[in-house]
Amino acid sequence: METIIVHPKNEEQSTALKAVMKVLKIDFETESPYNPEFVAKIKRGQEQVKAGKGVKIAIEDLWK
Repeated sequence: METIIVHPKNEEQSTALKAVMKVLKIDFETESPYNPEFVAKIKRGQEQVKAGKGVKIAIEDLWK
């Protein structure tokens, strides 16, 4: 069989394509343009902020 590569222009198109492929029982894979280690670090940071382990800095204090 052949491989088809699509390039959705936005999240709405991506979601619609995935839904159609699921309904038609077409196997598909997704790739992120970002380094997986970088994504993991960002997610860990977001979880830490949710757990209250973040530090708030006032905008005025950024220029001191």
